[in-house]
Amino acid sequence: MPAITDSVQFVKGIGPKKVKLFEKLHISTLQDALETYPRDYEDRTQITRIADIADEDRYAVRAILGTEPKVSRIRKGMTLVKCTIFDESGSLGVTWFNQPYITAQLRVGQEYLFYGRVQGFGRARQMISPQAEKVAENDRNPGRIVPVYPLTAGLTQRDMARVTEAALDAVPGDWPDPLPEVLRVKYRLPDAADALAAIHRPKTREDVNEARRRMVFEELFLLCCGLQQLKERRRADSGILFRGDRLEEFFAALPTGAQRRAIMEIAADCASGRPMNRLVQGDVGSGKTVVAAALCALAAQNGWQAAFMAPTEILAAQHAETLSPMLSKLGLTCTLLTGSMTAAQKRAALAAIESGAANVVVGTHALIQQSVVFHRLGAVIADEQHRFGVAQRAALSAKGEMPHVLVMSATPIPRTLALIMYGDLDVSILDETPPGRSPVETYAVGENMRRRITAFIEKQLAAGGQVYVVCPLVEDGEGDSRLKSAEQHAKDLQAQLPHRRVAVLHGRMKNAEKDAVMRDFAAQKYDILVATTVIEVGVDVPNANLMVVEDADRFGLSQLHQ
Repeated sequence: MPAITDSVQFVKGIGPKKVKLFEKLHISTLQDALETYPRDYEDRTQITRIADIADEDRYAVRAILGTEPKVSRIRKGMTLVKCTIFDESGSLGVTWFNQPYITAQLRVGQEYLFYGRVQGFGRARQMISPQAEKVAENDRNPGRIVPVYPLTAGLTQRDMARVTEAALDAVPGDWPDPLPEVLRVKYRLPDAADALAAIHRPKTREDVNEARRRMVFEELFLLCCGLQQLKERRRADSGILFRGDRLEEFFAALPTGAQRRAIMEIAADCASGRPMNRLVQGDVGSGKTVVAAALCALAAQNGWQAAFMAPTEILAAQHAETLSPMLSKLGLTCTLLTGSMTAAQKRAALAAIESGAANVVVGTHALIQQSVVFHRLGAVIADEQHRFGVAQRAALSAKGEMPHVLVMSATPIPRTLALIMYGDLDVSILDETPPGRSPVETYAVGENMRRRITAFIEKQLAAGGQVYVVCPLVEDGEGDSRLKSAEQHAKDLQAQLPHRRVAVLHGRMKNAEKDAVMRDFAAQKYDILVATTVIEVGVDVPNANLMVVEDADRFGLSQLHQ
């Protein structure tokens, strides 16, 4: 019997060519095969009588092969195999494309379970290229749940079945289980070996569901354990000590208790002697930037620099404009560094950063370039942190010695989920809205209201506002033809409202073009901005008071919220 660590080459029917194909799927050993789960399952337990086939769909049919399968060549390189099958209720034509070998596998008068897609109607009905399994003489329930694995060209589901079968046979009796028994009992979970068997060879749909539940629980459990270890390891690190006794001006200007609470948590982290690693999550307009400004001030007052990284140039410039007046009151300087600055501007900014003259540096990914040398980096802030990879945040942090890290996000995450997803971070949530903000009113309307929507857009523009229109596609022809595309919808709106200025924004445009369009929209050079979700990372356009989201069901909740 093969061992679980043996190569798949020892499985009968798997030659050197197929071994290389398995390696493309990152499967070298039987254990690799065991850890490659099915992507789907075919339910062949629901057997349908031929007479009861109603629609074009996949069916499992228990039937007898009625006519000899005949091979015909319809053109060079293309063969058809045709035959007829029947049960007690009727007959059905079957066709296989480019599978001439099927004739040697089937015998007239033998009963098989055929599983495949039925196409056409009436007498033209055909089952196309079905799987056929011989039914034993006294087998009352020949149907089964069949796993469907990810493949690469040259490998078949039968190859995967052979290898996973061998892998299951090789599972030792003392297969380790990462879940403690007390957890398995508490949450009624199967053990690891049983779950693997049910994932690869389920007898019922319930087997699949129970095994999946166990696998998902295990993944989350191990993720939480890993994140907890990261947190414990961080607690052992020594960080920069910030004394936070000079934030009175910030506290006096803060409109919400949530902001004050977040700043106090940040100050406590920075005074703990350990590196801070905190997430601040709050809606657009909840005051995250002011909270970040307090950390910048705290760093500067203690003789350190702060770096504030934003995902786009226009957002970086907006943050610099917001932070500069706040920090200048405290005698602190704010320097902007982006990729599109002139060589002279970059030289001046880099010199100020290296000398320490720049207390706070705001920029894009340009901040992590090798040419950027900080005098004394003590705090790192990443805005819309989901737009940055772990490596990018780490590269910025590496420019200092264990700096305090604050990441900000407007994506709504329930606290319990945030603690799982960002388990290596402490979480502050800004759940209060600053006074004076009008509540957002949201309406869902159908296509039959199109004329009224256009009239409402015109009404808002006539009152001096601006309008966002968000579409799921960039241009016609790239997806579902029923969906609105930004480019075509912009043309339609321009035709309907010829006296209004309409702009288009989408991800296929160059960064400089996107920034120019957003800048012009913010400067009120356009009345309507038709865009894709490229506007998801919010730019502050106070004059825009209406957003129309086309085909809203095509967006995720986080996208709609953004």
